[in-house]
Amino acid sequence: MPLLVIDTCLAACQVGVFDGGRRLAGMSEPMERGHQERLAPMAAETMAAAGLGFEALTKLAVTAGPGSFTGLRVGLAFAKGLQLATGAPLAGVGTLAALAASVASDGPVAGVIDARRGQVYAQGFQGGGALTEPACLTLADAAERLRVAAPAPYVLVGSGAEALAALLPGARAAPLAAPDLDALGRLAEAAAPAADVHPIYLRAPDARLPAA
Repeated sequence: MPLLVIDTCLAACQVGVFDGGRRLAGMSEPMERGHQERLAPMAAETMAAAGLGFEALTKLAVTAGPGSFTGLRVGLAFAKGLQLATGAPLAGVGTLAALAASVASDGPVAGVIDARRGQVYAQGFQGGGALTEPACLTLADAAERLRVAAPAPYVLVGSGAEALAALLPGARAAPLAAPDLDALGRLAEAAAPAADVHPIYLRAPDARLPAA
């Protein structure tokens, strides 16, 4: 039951083919931009390395955000195109959940992405379950929300981890630029397909249309 997972939300372009929890092939390339040009060739190369054609896929999964507005739209558009071409069901995976799943911890873990302007996208987890809802918050508000959700020291994972760790006593920062590909594969296996996977933005884009 092979599945393809796609991640373009953060500072990497990643594609992996998994079957029964085992990675058959995968590629991860650090990049701030250029996901659109690299994604299709990377997917083709990964499928070839797995020895499979796209018609063999029984499920697709894509990170749906939050993250780079352009990056997450690139991944979603490509995944939905593959869904139309292959008929395979599509599931969305939250980027914050994927970051949190990228580290091993017995205590609480939070995915934390630098949203700029003194804000972070943050969500807390423990034991595989969500402690908080994903939200765009100031550093102080994010620290307070996590502190109330679980008193134990957190492991903070993502580009905003170090800044938030300074406000959470005992917290350990793991400043990953993107989720671990195998963690994405595990979440993709468990994710339920949806009729329509929507992007998770959490706030309006910084860009604005010019005034008339």
